[in-house]
Amino acid sequence: MTTIASTYRRNKDRQGYRMKFGVLGPSTNTIVQPDFDDLRPRGVTNHYSRIHVDNAQAVSNDTFMAGAWKISDMTHDAVKRVLTCEPNYLVMGMSAVTFFNGAEGGRKWREQVEEVSGLGVSTGAEATVAALKAYGGIRKVAFLSPYFPTANAEVRNFLSDYGYETVRDVALERPSWIAIAETPEQTLRETFRQLDDDNVDALIQVGTNLDCMRFAAAAEVWLGKPVIAINAATYWHALRHNGIDDQIDGFGRLMAEF
Repeated sequence: MTTIASTYRRNKDRQGYRMKFGVLGPSTNTIVQPDFDDLRPRGVTNHYSRIHVDNAQAVSNDTFMAGAWKISDMTHDAVKRVLTCEPNYLVMGMSAVTFFNGAEGGRKWREQVEEVSGLGVSTGAEATVAALKAYGGIRKVAFLSPYFPTANAEVRNFLSDYGYETVRDVALERPSWIAIAETPEQTLRETFRQLDDDNVDALIQVGTNLDCMRFAAAAEVWLGKPVIAINAATYWHALRHNGIDDQIDGFGRLMAEF
């Protein structure tokens, strides 16, 4: 594991002297870039490489899955572009395909990106599990996504492989990639209320283009239990994996305490 001291010695970059992250995200995603920048400690910089994808109308299970796999297919090209700024580590700003085909599928997908880049990679799926482990004592979860039901089934399967039982989940079925970022706060509020009860140990939000990071931090206070937003979990994982332990307030217990 990289330590803070070693990144200071390695990087001569005036702003990214602790860590230069290469961030991969769909070209239609407008939420993950500002979210990650808000989580960025001093001396850490984010260098965004967009995975080209048209604003496909994800109006069914089949078209959503086809669109997600298209993003996956274009990822390696975006990786090669961001490597030209010589980042130290990669952070995935897209989460759907990182859950597909269970724990083994998620691991293989990450390893393929690591093989292309020669760098370590944090993915949303594995970061979510790491976040659940950091809180501790969690077995039953509920989650929401902007996806369609078939993709939610993949998330349930992934979590099950790590021993987490999904009590319930909601697929918001947003009509396009752009529409995910337009999801109103009222929808999030109503969905979290629908998901939560005494049988749920933690709530999870997946889908990096869903503007939920700050809402999840607030929900954690009024629900009195862990609420994990995918963007906070992914960036937290990347920082901690590289020995950067800065605690940042305002984005939930994960960033502030663990």
